[in-house]
Amino acid sequence: MLHSVTSLQGMVTAPHHLAAQAGLSVLRDGGNAVEATVAVAATLAVVYPHMTGIGGDGFWLIAEPDGRTHAIDACGAAARSADLALYAGLQSIPWRGPLAANTVAGTISGWAAALAESGGTLPLGRLLRDAILYAERGVPVTRGGAEIGAAKGAELRDLPGAWAATFEPNGRPLREGEILRQPLLAGTLTLLARDGLEGFYTGSLARMIEADLKAVGSPVTGMDLRLHAATRPAPLRVGIAGATLFNTAPPTQGMASLLILALFDRLKAEDFEGFDYIHGLVEATKQAFLFRDAHVGDPAYMTVDPQAVLDDAAGLEAMAARIDPAWALPWPQPASAGDTCWFGAADAQGRVVSCIQSTYFEFGSGIVLPSTGITWQNRGSSFRLAGDGWNALKPGRKPFHTLNPALARFDDGRVMAYGTMGGEGQPQTQAAIFSRYARYGVSLQEAITRPRWLLGKTWGDASTSLKIEDRFPLALYDELRAAGHQVELLDPFTATMGHAGAIVRHPDGVLEGATDPRSDGAVAAW
Repeated sequence: MLHSVTSLQGMVTAPHHLAAQAGLSVLRDGGNAVEATVAVAATLAVVYPHMTGIGGDGFWLIAEPDGRTHAIDACGAAARSADLALYAGLQSIPWRGPLAANTVAGTISGWAAALAESGGTLPLGRLLRDAILYAERGVPVTRGGAEIGAAKGAELRDLPGAWAATFEPNGRPLREGEILRQPLLAGTLTLLARDGLEGFYTGSLARMIEADLKAVGSPVTGMDLRLHAATRPAPLRVGIAGATLFNTAPPTQGMASLLILALFDRLKAEDFEGFDYIHGLVEATKQAFLFRDAHVGDPAYMTVDPQAVLDDAAGLEAMAARIDPAWALPWPQPASAGDTCWFGAADAQGRVVSCIQSTYFEFGSGIVLPSTGITWQNRGSSFRLAGDGWNALKPGRKPFHTLNPALARFDDGRVMAYGTMGGEGQPQTQAAIFSRYARYGVSLQEAITRPRWLLGKTWGDASTSLKIEDRFPLALYDELRAAGHQVELLDPFTATMGHAGAIVRHPDGVLEGATDPRSDGAVAAW
């Protein structure tokens, strides 16, 4: 897949084709890009439940036609009772189960915040229509969904809640092409459509969620739900040659994504598939991750101003100067895992949206609430069981997030929304897509389709090698190894590299979109 999709009236890209079509149908019915994005988000929660859900968190970047760019932080904090005493005797927070479901789900509050200022006119029931339909009547399971369901069944089916009843209704994992039905989730979405999105945190639905959480043993209470609200921090920004880049503020790793491209902008690399290009971006990634891991988390606990760092041209030059153009910095640092959905939309009025949401690991905590069908996230399992320091567990603290949607405004008037799933791979894939398109003039779809790499471990793999899809010139692998990189070749097209997508709005109103052949996605346009 090497050809970008173009249109004028509207465009949606998503990692599942039914979600892209749901967003497009909203645009066709007179909705705007924000309304379309909510429809995509809701549909993905149904058709891609191993990757995302309404029991997780989300982050938004919205480029308005008048030139404004604003952000939404829909990240839930740790429960009031989620303290060190709750985990007494444990060395770390469990990845699965009730104690992993220890933060509020913020996704729905993000939808509400986005819609509140969108100027949209479509009723909520229309935006959630397709998601409700797919939850009630079912959708065929994708190959990736079947593989993940089979791989994770042993660790999830005996957890409290409705995971097994939902995802193994016949007493075994659903196979590719079999129908996944989620009537409990359909009922929850129907209540949201009837009573409003605030019902997730207050009212009758919130009381059902509270009872569900208590029944499965989660520390999250109704009071935690009522205290939650999405926020609107200013997006981070940095200027590079020809463009201004935007990303989300802490607790996300958006800072790292911007740093990689700001540092690479200061390096020489003529060939977008040559050694200088791959080596330069990998080494810029290391510098960005070192800063991120030392400083980035809940902004209430940070001691540095991330925007001030990005504004400090001399500091960026000094950081770039630490990159050896010929030799790799040793890299023993571990990485984070996670499954996520990035998606984007653009409308004819000039609005462009970059959005991402996740339940963290595949199926999150593995807790599916027994009467509401919500798969609850395990983002809070990333907290450290320590009295203080980086990402230490504290009641009310936001966890560090790998999620980060990206957006760029070019000096020539183009606006680009782009992103991917993939935990540690998100900043790296963003850097590959953007640099190929913006610096080297590669077409949007080709920038996504071409082979990619990932520094660090992936879920279930403790290695910290430089993983590369086996489609680059053979000589490149030898050059990288000679420079000290621990190269590990992966399949030519692997989901390990994420499910990426992008939309560009050109100054003349032409929309250009791309989706990842590694996913089940599509670009839907008119």
